Amino acid sequence: MFDFDRVIERRGTHASKWDNMARLSGIESPDAIPMWVADMDFAAPPGVTAALTADVQRAVHGYYADTGSWAGALVDWMARRHGLRIEPAWVSPTPGIVSGLGLILQAVSAPGDEVVVFPPAYHAFRKIIVANERRILDAQLVETQGNTRARYAMDLDALRTKLTPRTKVVFLCSPHNPGGTVWSADELRALAALCIERDLILVSDEIHCDLVFAGAKHTPTLAAAPEIADRLITCVAATKTFNLAGAHVGACITSNAALKRRLDARIAASGLGSYNAFGMAATEAAWRTGEVWLDALLPYLAKNRDLFDARIEAAAPGARSMRLDGTYLAWVDLSATGLSPEDVAARVAKRARIYASPGTQFGPGGDTWLRFNFATPRPILNEALGRLDDAFADLRTGEMRASR
Repeated sequence: MFDFDRVIERRGTHASKWDNMARLSGIESPDAIPMWVADMDFAAPPGVTAALTADVQRAVHGYYADTGSWAGALVDWMARRHGLRIEPAWVSPTPGIVSGLGLILQAVSAPGDEVVVFPPAYHAFRKIIVANERRILDAQLVETQGNTRARYAMDLDALRTKLTPRTKVVFLCSPHNPGGTVWSADELRALAALCIERDLILVSDEIHCDLVFAGAKHTPTLAAAPEIADRLITCVAATKTFNLAGAHVGACITSNAALKRRLDARIAASGLGSYNAFGMAATEAAWRTGEVWLDALLPYLAKNRDLFDARIEAAAPGARSMRLDGTYLAWVDLSATGLSPEDVAARVAKRARIYASPGTQFGPGGDTWLRFNFATPRPILNEALGRLDDAFADLRTGEMRASR
């Protein structure tokens, strides 16, 4: 029904993923492949295109009013997809999740306060914390052996010893970016208990909640630990799920009316109470019409994941791709290749002409890692994997010689 193999030319279309690549990476080659920012290369669901086409054909593009049907679409989606019952009155639209995180910090903390982050974690967490003059309190994740494969885990005992009276907020990425870990209900309850014990606001960024593969299940933090509802803000969006990042629309959800009033006051004070009409129309249409598209996308992404993992580990002896349960962002440890991080980065950028996200962006624990976005048509992915194979060919030759 959906042609995810279709290659859509995005160069020269104001696509940050493609058109910002040379400036940010230094890769000037016209055939460079972007595997960095979390932006898919697939056409959006047909229902989204139809909704936007109707708006364009109406030819009058005034201010957007009444978020009721939009919030209703989100409520229905969360109930249908995740079994989570929320109320429209709990929802505050924001111009994307990152801006929502900044508004939350302004609403619930003060300059100099500490914000817990579980690195390696989504790099925008660090940027928005620093930009709001708050301090980062790192609680580095540890690798554990799950059912035959490594995954990340939170060391809450170690975190407990680091907390200070200035610690006010915890940022959680669920599912985890970049590790692809889908937290269990028990893990979420344990974190919630610590937040209650130490009087912390928990901000659960669940933007990747719909992008979870067969064999895993996303548990909303609110569902796992309803006892934390009065100090929990959940952030969700249709933008990652349906490839609508340019819509810049997100949602912050809390059942605590007083907490929501504080957040809404910051939204109003920042002049952000008026919404992008096209973004609201696109995301509402996605929630209402996009489920069949998503159900077709996930197996395609799973095959891309499996192909990428097998090929990168074969291309670079010693490379290890953490098995993702969620997201479309491969997280690859190259420490056992015998190469320095600088050499690895040079091979990927200069030999393969691929822009991957450096692991250092994600904070402590990311030094020897690279993040690769594999949400792209398979013809592009196969081209990228062929280039990576060539970039590390000498390692395989050396390995074969050593084995003789």
